[in-house]
Amino acid sequence: MKKTSKIFVAGHRGLVGSAIFRRLKSEGYSNIMTRTHAELNLSEQASVKAFFASEKPEYVFLAAAKVGGIMANSTYPADFIRENLLIETNVIDAAYRYGVKKLLFLGSSCIFPRLAPQPMKEEYLMTGPLEPTNSAYAVAKIAGIEMCWSYNKQYGTHFLPVMPTNLYGPNDNFDLMNSHALPAMIRKFHIAKMASEGNFQGIARDEARFGLIPEDIKASLPKVILWGTGAPKREFLYVDDLADACVYLLENYEGTELINIGTGADKTIRELAEMTKEAVVFKGEMIFDSSKPDGMPQKLLDVSKASRLGWRAKTDLKIGIRQTYQWYMEQF
Repeated sequence: MKKTSKIFVAGHRGLVGSAIFRRLKSEGYSNIMTRTHAELNLSEQASVKAFFASEKPEYVFLAAAKVGGIMANSTYPADFIRENLLIETNVIDAAYRYGVKKLLFLGSSCIFPRLAPQPMKEEYLMTGPLEPTNSAYAVAKIAGIEMCWSYNKQYGTHFLPVMPTNLYGPNDNFDLMNSHALPAMIRKFHIAKMASEGNFQGIARDEARFGLIPEDIKASLPKVILWGTGAPKREFLYVDDLADACVYLLENYEGTELINIGTGADKTIRELAEMTKEAVVFKGEMIFDSSKPDGMPQKLLDVSKASRLGWRAKTDLKIGIRQTYQWYMEQF
């Protein structure tokens, strides 16, 4: 990519897209195109085709997606598969039809089989049953990967799928009804901390900024109740590290094979909760509700391929959690 290349970041307001946008700007790219959902609905084929026809981006980062945690995936599976299939189909097809030089597609580590050997190598894709709590989302992401490969094979395009592990960082979703584990923990601990201090005005401001707090969570205050046993192990990557990897790959990698992007190390959910509790400085009680689902027992990516290509994650998990909490506090 040249510094003046026309680059479209799809989903620039989200967790991943905003980080890619920041990374591109910091490296001196001057012709970055973005569109809000109101300006361009990526699930509408005609609108996407019209955008690509008129703007003709040379490079595309496809970071737009409907995402959420276990609760959201279990409650709205039809929404997850429909919205993601529409976005992927429209953007990937338009990228081919209007001459995009390279496209990078963001997948998700939930595409791997529920009981895949650990750490998970790229070739483990589609070798076993998926985790039931997010299978609809996973199937949509698998379809996006296969679509990239199919267009490459039939049309000679250069569409690269990458597979990030669990992400966190600035601009994450902190809505307790559909957020992922880490942002949900940060918000739960912060709300409980305010409740233990009698800061109910702060709780009201938090609701106004990040969405309503479910009644069951309010009823448990000032305790923090977390889903599952705390035993599952997860890998967490700071989103700015992912953005660094994405830009690095489009700049330096000419292949189109699936590439895992992660840290190569994991923690139990209980260990993650302890780190988050420490970052928030919450001194109250933390309880795990084992009647709630755990999800996959472990999700750790094999990142040896990315390492061979010259890329490694840089941000320590404790530091990343503190930085994310700082960003969260700055939103009030």
